[in-house]
Amino acid sequence: MLATILLLLALAKPTCPSPAGAGSRRAEALKKLLEVFGMEDPPPPPAHVKQPPQYMVDLFNTVANADGVTKNPDILEGNTVRSFLDKTHGERMRFLFMLSSVAKNEKILTAELHLFRLWPRLTDGPKRHHFCQVTIYQVLESEPEAPGGKKLLAARLVPLQGSGWEVFAITQAVRDWTEDESSNQGLLVTVQGVDGSPLDPPPLQFASSMDHHDSKKPMLVLFTDDGRRGASLPMAGFPVPAQLSVPRLGAPRSARSLDQLQPCQKRPLSVDFEEIGWSGWIISPRGYNAYHCKGSCPFPLGENMRPTNHATVQSIINALKLSQGVSSPCCVPDKLYSINLLYFDDDENVVLKQYDDMVAGSCGCH
Repeated sequence: MLATILLLLALAKPTCPSPAGAGSRRAEALKKLLEVFGMEDPPPPPAHVKQPPQYMVDLFNTVANADGVTKNPDILEGNTVRSFLDKTHGERMRFLFMLSSVAKNEKILTAELHLFRLWPRLTDGPKRHHFCQVTIYQVLESEPEAPGGKKLLAARLVPLQGSGWEVFAITQAVRDWTEDESSNQGLLVTVQGVDGSPLDPPPLQFASSMDHHDSKKPMLVLFTDDGRRGASLPMAGFPVPAQLSVPRLGAPRSARSLDQLQPCQKRPLSVDFEEIGWSGWIISPRGYNAYHCKGSCPFPLGENMRPTNHATVQSIINALKLSQGVSSPCCVPDKLYSINLLYFDDDENVVLKQYDDMVAGSCGCH
């Protein structure tokens, strides 16, 4: 289906003055292409030049190759990873993440709080200890220190020396917030001695959203599944131009006949997001090769045609003219791969989403 939409898009892109209908056909093709990617409208490009979190870039490179094609379908938990930056703008140990972009149909699988641990100052910390206890609370009331004002989410010992990312599981809090958006009062982080004693000033500090580089800002990473795995969209109601029924539009008759004699095989189908007009919000990849299947399925079908039993029977019936109106089998994809997009959503959060059945892996007669 994707190949059909992209072909429509290419046909709809005028190379010379064209009737008014060409513009509406292009708009309809873009709308259908957005539906394939699970969107109603394309997100606007970020207002300012923004660098995606390095974690999300590294995750994309782990999951996908340079063209976005999935390396291993089992790497991701679910099919969507969302990242959110802290919105408190000032409070060093309070964090707030706005989750309005999470769709109601998304199943929350895992939520992680990522905090960047800073190098300690020389004067920091009790010299006899090498660890301190970091505790993460879900804030329930505007005053978390009041009785019942907070709920324990995670706690562990963290070394006082060195720097780097610390990750804490906060899944239950995020599930609460997505069920009731008004309950989102944020998170509270405390640093104590190994015995739970207060430390003032705390020997361990995390990068804040205000006074550190974007690459070190507090971040919520959310793994979800939107239920779209393996889904395909019907083409009903889509206006297909009449010229699509003509093989190799504009080619000489001899070239068309030669093309029809070629055996069923996989052929390139380039998808360029810049040409479509989506390069402003898609971070990676810049485009990919969807491939498509083209060629004939002549009788008798050899094993190299990868025919199904049904296609073999259909080929025989067609060749022997045993039934009227039975065509030869069609050259179609028999293996499909998923791709991954890394992009900015409407709120300028960075999202990694996996889409099934987007690249033709091989072709056969069916």
